[in-house]
Amino acid sequence: MRRLFLIITYLIASLSSWAQPRYDLAKMSREKLDRGVVAIRQNDGSIFVSWRTLESDNKDEAFILYRNGKKLVNNPLKSCGTYYIDQHPLDEDAIYEVRGGEVNGEFTLCKDAPVGYIAIPLQKPEGGMVPGPRGNFRYTANDATVADVDGDGQYEIILKWDPSNAHDNSHDGYTGPTLLDCYRLNGEKLWRINLGKNIRSGAHYTPFIVYDFDGDGCAELMVKTADGTRDALGRVIGDSVADYRNEVGRILEGPEYITVFNGLTGAIMDTKPYIPERGDLAVWGDTRGNRSERYLAGLGYFGATANSKLMLPSAIFCRGYYTRSVIACWDWDGHELRNRWTFDTNDPEWHSYAGQGNHNLRIADVDGDGLDEITYGSMAVDHDGRGLYNTGMGHGDAIHLVADPKDDRLYIWDCHENRRDGSDLRDAATGEVVFQIKSRTDVGRAMAADIDPTNPGVEMWSADSHGIRNMKGEVIGKAKDADDPQHHNYLIMNGRWLSMNFGIWWDGDLLRELLDRETVSKYDWENHQIVDLQKFEGQFNNGTKSNPCLSADILGDWREEVVMRNRESTELRIYTTTIPTDYRINCLMQDIPYRLSVAYQNVGYNQPPEPGFYIGPDKMDYLK
Repeated sequence: MRRLFLIITYLIASLSSWAQPRYDLAKMSREKLDRGVVAIRQNDGSIFVSWRTLESDNKDEAFILYRNGKKLVNNPLKSCGTYYIDQHPLDEDAIYEVRGGEVNGEFTLCKDAPVGYIAIPLQKPEGGMVPGPRGNFRYTANDATVADVDGDGQYEIILKWDPSNAHDNSHDGYTGPTLLDCYRLNGEKLWRINLGKNIRSGAHYTPFIVYDFDGDGCAELMVKTADGTRDALGRVIGDSVADYRNEVGRILEGPEYITVFNGLTGAIMDTKPYIPERGDLAVWGDTRGNRSERYLAGLGYFGATANSKLMLPSAIFCRGYYTRSVIACWDWDGHELRNRWTFDTNDPEWHSYAGQGNHNLRIADVDGDGLDEITYGSMAVDHDGRGLYNTGMGHGDAIHLVADPKDDRLYIWDCHENRRDGSDLRDAATGEVVFQIKSRTDVGRAMAADIDPTNPGVEMWSADSHGIRNMKGEVIGKAKDADDPQHHNYLIMNGRWLSMNFGIWWDGDLLRELLDRETVSKYDWENHQIVDLQKFEGQFNNGTKSNPCLSADILGDWREEVVMRNRESTELRIYTTTIPTDYRINCLMQDIPYRLSVAYQNVGYNQPPEPGFYIGPDKMDYLK
């Protein structure tokens, strides 16, 4: 009887209840979301309508759906997925309204809307000219994030414009300035910020964080700035004519700042000196800015905030990861930026932590104290700015947060470039290594996702993992001919690589799909093959990294959306799945580790967002 009771409980419960409570949510300032209704035209003429479930909803919350004020279903929708397929022709604009729970919502679908996605027209900036052989440049829509800048419960999109002559830190050359825009989903542009000539353009120079830091319900933007940065109102930071670019276009001198901008207007609110200053370039590993100009950023809940009833999130802005690494934590109270703490590997206590950073990071409460920790590559920093652990395995290009289906304990799957340590799974709280696959190669990519329902928990693989690994490190999936001595790579299946880029929840089951090169694909665990589910029209960013502008659960049910540009960068396209599902999971953006990872997805080498709890079919095994 007890087993039957648990099974019934499982079937009626929202899957978000799987998450073990780490945070005291009642004491934390968090964004308030609306119902997130979205409607998408399909090829057969039908309309796929989807909406969020929220933490405030009952487990079997009933919803009523309307089109232009007329009820679409006679009986409230409950105990099923939060979607509906409307077969009525779209002969006029349709307002879809969802009523239920404490929050209602609506979405207007225009009769001439495109099939398969939401189109957001962009105001593409004019290009320009700078000195050097690639002097002429044009702009391309690049990384993006979402935040509620006006407090209405709907997300706006903050988009970075990259000039075509943007450079990696390892390359010389002048670049055009980086621009940041904010758009509503209807295409209304709210503002544009020009970071100016003294902020070099490239993947590692301009991480930008947008979130409600002061608890007023409206998000702010924080980003590194310099002399000549111009806000949306035309106001300039510092010396408007200063030019610190050297003869090869690098910026190795001049003042640096951290600035908070109003998320609704794009106006400067406060500016402070950037921590740390460049100082002696050689301390960072070279004298040409390839090491000193590597930046990361993020945010988390690191402790009580003065003069606030709720704990507010703090931003972190970082410099360096190959040698010296510095993490500066910033609070914004609506009036002034304040440095909460600074972690610096130049401090003798933390000197052994130098050289352990990645091109990315992960932030979550990994030790169960209700506050967030920062996994900074091969080392971690506690919520108070003190070192938590250091594996000493050095720099890497990819990092993933993995939750155990038994208890949602968090682990880190990481890869390394040092031609020694390969890839490893470790306890996120202690750094204790669960298993490691050493390698004499530069292991530049790694991925973690539950793609096989016959194996408990999340699967992991890397560029030199010799197959798909389970959470014990055992090989559980490989190509059929992998034992052939001529076939040395176990991740080539039916002539295709198993992607090591992004994960995405897209179809109707609880497994995660793979996102790479404008395509959603699925691992066929029975035949060890890779099957494409959907090919998007448009273009991903950043060359070989091939990431969308953003991938996250920003609309509709718990599955994730893909935000990308068309090839001309004249519009953004939001693709959302139209595959039915009967599962109800609360909006993933209400899970703190997932929401934080969306906010810093644009940082360095983009990584997919990952929740602080396990999603997958195996959870049933632990309820029996």
